[in-house]
Amino acid sequence: MTRRFLLTAALLPLALPVFADPHPLPFLANESLANTTALEMGVDGYKFASVPGWMKLPNNEKIGNTHGGIVVDKAGLIYITSDAKFSIMVYQPDGAYVRSFPEEFKGVHGMALRQEKGEEFIYAAHLSRGRVVKLRLDGTMVWEIGLPQESGKYENPGQYKPTGVAVGPNGHVYIVDGYGQNWVHQYDENQKYVRSFGGRGKEPGKFQTCHGIALDTRGDKPLLLVCDRENRRLQHFDLDGNFLAVIAENLRRPCSVSIHGQTVAVAELEARVAILNGKNELVTVLGDNPDKSQWAKNPVPPDQWKDGIFTAPHGCSFDAAGNLFVQDWNATGRITKLKKL
Repeated sequence: MTRRFLLTAALLPLALPVFADPHPLPFLANESLANTTALEMGVDGYKFASVPGWMKLPNNEKIGNTHGGIVVDKAGLIYITSDAKFSIMVYQPDGAYVRSFPEEFKGVHGMALRQEKGEEFIYAAHLSRGRVVKLRLDGTMVWEIGLPQESGKYENPGQYKPTGVAVGPNGHVYIVDGYGQNWVHQYDENQKYVRSFGGRGKEPGKFQTCHGIALDTRGDKPLLLVCDRENRRLQHFDLDGNFLAVIAENLRRPCSVSIHGQTVAVAELEARVAILNGKNELVTVLGDNPDKSQWAKNPVPPDQWKDGIFTAPHGCSFDAAGNLFVQDWNATGRITKLKKL
C-alpha cells in the first residue's frame, strides 16, 4: 500500500540522511491500521485534511506505547518517541520509516529541536530515566542532566519526573517536572543549575502538572510557554522565570504545543487539538472526538480509530510547510498527519 502527498521540491531534501538502524526490520504498511478517506477540518486560514495511512508500521509488529512527543528537523524528517524498543523513530515526510535511535532512549517524553553552529540537536526529557539529554540526530548523546539536587526540592530521585524541555536563545535549558513536584528548573549553557520556579498550586504562576514547555518567539522578546495541564491553561513566563500571564484557559488538558508563525497548535489530552492565533485566541479545533468514552484513554484499539478523529493527543509538531503531526497517547502507537490546506 502506498499513499503519498505531493511536496514542492523546496521542501524535500535532495538526499535524506540515513544512519545504521539498531532495529533493522521490514517496515511495511499495515493494512489493518489504515483508513482510506481523508477528513477535512478547521476554518478559513486554518484548514487541514488528514492523510490516511500516513505512518508505515513494522510488519507484524506494533510501535508500542506512544507517550511522548514529535519534532521535525530542517530536512523534513520527523522524530517520534515511543516507550518501546524502537525508542525515537525517524520518518520521511511521506510516512516511510528511516531508522530508530538506540533502545537506551525508549521512554523519552517531550523533546525540543535546536540548531547550533549549523548542527541540529534534540533536547529530550527522558522520563523513564529521570534525566534530560542532548542528542545528535544520529542518536549520539552529548550530555545529560539528572536530578536537580541543587534546587533543594527533592528528598529522593523518585520524586523527579521530567516531562518536557525548552532551550532559550542563550542556550539556557528549562526543564518541567510535570509528573513530579511541578517545578521548572533552569540551567545555563554549561548545564549549571540557575533557579527553579513554579511549584504546585492553582493560582497564576503555579502548576497542576506542568506537562509541556516551549520557547515562544512570536512577540517582541522570547518567552516560555508552559502547558499547565490539570489547571487546563497555558501560561507565559519570561526567561528569568517571572510569571507574566495566563494566555489561554478552559482547555481540555493541554499536554504540549507547537508554534508555526503566529499559530499555536495545542495537543489536548481530551481528544482534540486546539488552534490559537497570534492573539492567543481559540480560532478552531481539529479532530474533536464526539465519543467521550475515548477521551484521554490509552487502550483504544486500532479497530476503533477513526481517521482524523483523536482519542488522546499528547504530542504535536508543525513542519516547515505548516502540516501538523499529532501523537495520540495510545498503547498500540498512533500518529496522524494533518496536511495544511
